Amino acid sequence: MGKPKNKKSDKAKSKAAKPSQAELADKFDCYQKSVQTPEHEVEFFEQAYRDFYNKKPLTLREDFCGTFAICCHWVQSDPERTAVGVDLCGETLDWGREHNLATLSEGQQSRVKLLEQDVRKRNRPQVDILSAQNFSFWIFKTRAEVINYFKAARANLKSEGVMVMDMMGGGECYTEEHVDKRTIKKGRKGFRYEWEQASFNPINADASFYISFKFKDGSKLKRAFEYHWRFWTIPEVREMLAEAGFSENHVYWEIEDNDDDSHWERSETASSDPSWICYIVAAK
Repeated sequence: MGKPKNKKSDKAKSKAAKPSQAELADKFDCYQKSVQTPEHEVEFFEQAYRDFYNKKPLTLREDFCGTFAICCHWVQSDPERTAVGVDLCGETLDWGREHNLATLSEGQQSRVKLLEQDVRKRNRPQVDILSAQNFSFWIFKTRAEVINYFKAARANLKSEGVMVMDMMGGGECYTEEHVDKRTIKKGRKGFRYEWEQASFNPINADASFYISFKFKDGSKLKRAFEYHWRFWTIPEVREMLAEAGFSENHVYWEIEDNDDDSHWERSETASSDPSWICYIVAAK
């Protein structure tokens, strides 16, 4: 007869072998739930475009599109709308095909085009709106690189077209080792989003940021995403847009409403804030 099994030992091994929530987590799914609100972006794009041209925009190009959730929501929002998503990362685009594009109807899918290429390439057809969200163009660290990108972006717009990008700033954004924590989902399967401002060099404005996700069982997807950017300011970006040939540009600042809601308005002045996000919208 063989040696009797140690049931307690087997249970311990089974428990030890059980994967953590972090090991089971999908970092792209966590990112979308934490960072992206496609319905808001589409709503703002339409507002900004109407402010310039007083008509409905139909065509969108999403540069640095990642999993292209905005493209998908754009075509869902109107049966006449088409979208082009552009990104260099094939892995991210493939995830979007499986988890975002696949949820659309066949007709909606046919109105989404994906390009795995450098965003500085000029393509047809030209579009009404070109977006560069989540501070993505900050990957370009010199004025020459940014202006080159802005010129390409302008060329990818129709004659009545706008470029939309978001910006962040405030004293807290320059504080090294500062971590912003938010609970994204509560309960047993909940998780926390952590935005780490790891470093900032005041001499050349180089900055490093990381996104981590922490789960209820204590496990963590540490630095699931990392960003090494030039921390550009609003005046610098507006000047470079003008140099690239855009006819005008406006800052949209968030205005708090009485009912704890907010909206976005064009503004040339704003109160100092330790941490803020705004949009810059430029017309071709």
